[in-house]
Amino acid sequence: MKAHEMREMTEVELQGHNDELVEEMANLRIKNAVKQLDNPLRLRGLRKEIARAKTIIRDKRMGAKPGEKLEQKD
Repeated sequence: MKAHEMREMTEVELQGHNDELVEEMANLRIKNAVKQLDNPLRLRGLRKEIARAKTIIRDKRMGAKPGEKLEQKD
């Protein structure tokens, strides 16, 4: 899923999507451990998609509008 598609989702929908991704990542890690994973590059893509979802969730909680960059507070 692309970032702009995620930004259109509500925070609750996005959190649900993130939970599904984390569960899928756990399943793929198990398959990878027993060498039954067809596409090991899917792990990398999932890790990046989880990070993207977490970033967008954080932006929504901080009140960022789409396309707006937030400054970190020290």
